[in-house]
Amino acid sequence: MKILILGAGAVGGYWGARLHQAGIDVTFLLRPARAARVRQEGLVVKSPKGDAVVPVKVVTDGGEGGPYEVVVLACKAYDLDSAMDSIAPAVGPDTTIVPMLNGHAHFAKLDARFGAARVAGGLARISGMLGPNGEILHSGASGVSFGERFGGAARDSLKALDAACRQAGIDGGLNPEIDQDLWDKWVMLGTIASMCAALRGTVGDIVAAEEGAAVMRETLDECCRVAAAAGHAPSAKVRGNIEAMLTQSGSKAVASILGDMEKGGAVEAFQIVGDMLARARKAGIAAPNLRFAYVHLQTYEARRARGGLK
Repeated sequence: MKILILGAGAVGGYWGARLHQAGIDVTFLLRPARAARVRQEGLVVKSPKGDAVVPVKVVTDGGEGGPYEVVVLACKAYDLDSAMDSIAPAVGPDTTIVPMLNGHAHFAKLDARFGAARVAGGLARISGMLGPNGEILHSGASGVSFGERFGGAARDSLKALDAACRQAGIDGGLNPEIDQDLWDKWVMLGTIASMCAALRGTVGDIVAAEEGAAVMRETLDECCRVAAAAGHAPSAKVRGNIEAMLTQSGSKAVASILGDMEKGGAVEAFQIVGDMLARARKAGIAAPNLRFAYVHLQTYEARRARGGLK
């Protein structure tokens, strides 16, 4: 099968590099500057599972090298509009789009642009970041999950992608319960992103505060009630695991959105927190912690837009 991956960051870069090493036909769609560097130096991966310099195929135009059976979107959610324009020439009548974006807001846009039948569900649990020279610094987890959003038997392209992941040693793969998995991740992410962004600390920093653990649990409850209203309440086990992770004393876990803020970068404010709050309002669910966190994030975005962070 032929796979096109938009983006070569921690998620798309690591996943694609391992697929390439396993002999899968993978091409990266990149911006010109990133493309030039990867063409010259290869895709550099530093990982507990093995360092590598991978000479991957790169294009800067989605119309090159196709047709593709699978197009993976591995960009930030705030780059979705430009990403859709970039992949449009690569999407044919039999192409499956697998977005690995946070939240749920991207589905409405992708469905409207390409048709819901072409858009699968997907999420990543790959731990890592880009280093100062564009290298992929993989730090642990390496799982992906994808599947049919509305149930039913998986299409052939997703089965082939699952086989490719197993061949490459990527955890997870095809998931018949992708809708629930997407909500479970969003519940966790909505909680940790809201709290880390608003309180400017790690999980350990927050729970060390006098009311920190209580506030974390309240925020988790808000997100769980939103998921329940959508018909996707986390199971007791999943909720318990999320709560344990987000109330662990001394934990260094932190949402990447805080790092983005500390660098003065763009943030997925609406996609992770604002959309969760909007769904709470629509369902008549009180969500004061999400409300406060989103105001904090919007204030940050306003300051950044006018250059007030300098």
